[in-house]
Amino acid sequence: MEFLLLLVLGKPLWMWLLFLGLVVALLAFDLGVLHKDDHEIGVAESLKLSGMYIVLGLSFAGSIWWQIDAEATAQYLTAFVVEKTLAMDNIFVIALIFGFFAIPREYQHRVLFWGILGVILLRGIMIGLGATIVDQYHWVLYVFAAFLIFTGIKMLFVADKEHKIEENGLIRFFKRRMHVTDEIRGHAFFVLKPHPETGHLVRYATPLLLALIMIEIADIVFAVDSIPAVFTITTDPYIVYTSNIFAILGLRALYFALAAILHRFAYLKYVLSMLLLFIGSKIFIADIIGWEKFPPAWSLGITFAILGAGVAFSLWKTGKAPTNPNSISAADPVLK
Repeated sequence: MEFLLLLVLGKPLWMWLLFLGLVVALLAFDLGVLHKDDHEIGVAESLKLSGMYIVLGLSFAGSIWWQIDAEATAQYLTAFVVEKTLAMDNIFVIALIFGFFAIPREYQHRVLFWGILGVILLRGIMIGLGATIVDQYHWVLYVFAAFLIFTGIKMLFVADKEHKIEENGLIRFFKRRMHVTDEIRGHAFFVLKPHPETGHLVRYATPLLLALIMIEIADIVFAVDSIPAVFTITTDPYIVYTSNIFAILGLRALYFALAAILHRFAYLKYVLSMLLLFIGSKIFIADIIGWEKFPPAWSLGITFAILGAGVAFSLWKTGKAPTNPNSISAADPVLK
């Protein structure tokens, strides 16, 4: 059993296997028990599931404290909150994708479930590469920080810009390279249909597969922001990965809970912008003051303050404004 003590990215193998085993168990429980049959997930069910994942994510901080120390625990909690907040922007895009492809609500959970498997793998690869680069070239952290500041400033000026799925060139690319049908048959990603010219049965991709591909691509784009943000909080790959995965695990449940009230978070982009500016500036502030690193407890407190104030302002501001009847939500998918 000595192989379990082998170091993988700075942590014993058993720590990684224990975490991955927990993730597999949660996914098996989610799909095999809670969502064994396709059904429309209501707000009450999604809130309970989202609450469960948030509690599990926060409770895992106790494991970090036991396995490492209190400072790592504060870093994990900060990373978890930052990831959870940045993932909110992903919810807007997921709603647009489901609306564009007219995916019925009872099949959306299955698309997101398989999407999370891809996220676990892709995030692991990206974090592993990032940790290797940072370990070899510490100055890359300053590049990450500058990128976050640039992204935060840019987000301030494009916060009201709408995502237009129909203009995405990747959709046109896949439709040219694959047999694609607009027909949805249950939760199938592929269906067999006669070819219009030969009459032979051909495997066609359904809108569920295209939605899954677009969601995976969207996550890669969002990871370009979120992973550097966490690396400026901590360079420990274990904390970076576990905080990422726990934040993403609850994203599906959070999506179903918030899909119908996305308009109440219209000002969230500005919150994300301020959060990226703060996270990116920490390393420069620490250097100016002469600190070895920005205090993790301060970082956690300021992150909570920015998030709490921003969400409260958005709810207050949108509470006085009439709901936009033309807003896209997954609860009312737009037919093509």
